[in-house]
Amino acid sequence: MLPVKNIAQSWFPSAFNDFFDTDWLAKVNPTAPSINVLEDEKSYKVEVAAPGLTKDDFKLHIDEDNNLVINMEKQTKDEEKDKEGKKYIRREFSYAKFEQSLALPDNVDREKIGAEVKDGVLTIDLPKKAVEAKPAGHAIEIH
Repeated sequence: MLPVKNIAQSWFPSAFNDFFDTDWLAKVNPTAPSINVLEDEKSYKVEVAAPGLTKDDFKLHIDEDNNLVINMEKQTKDEEKDKEGKKYIRREFSYAKFEQSLALPDNVDREKIGAEVKDGVLTIDLPKKAVEAKPAGHAIEIH
């Protein structure tokens, strides 16, 4: 005889766990935001998805290997209630850390790199160096 599970006794805990457990929903890694890289004639732009983050949550630098390094760290206060007094039953987004390195092309003007956080996106502007105009071709005299 197969064992029978008593559904009447376990319905509430199962329903409660199913509601708060997200195994049925694909989890997105909160520490790996999406990144777009765009190019036009004058610059490259790097866009990093940063909903809920501020400029203080980011640090940018260029390392010794000419990589643009993007660091993000966000930590919320470890409080048991939110601003409206509601008690947390499950809390997963209290801390996130992320680091990404992107190799910079040789034609980036490192001194003019700028960045801003606006509308949930960190945008890094990587201006290209001005290209010197090469003289038109010329004849080479043969001796």
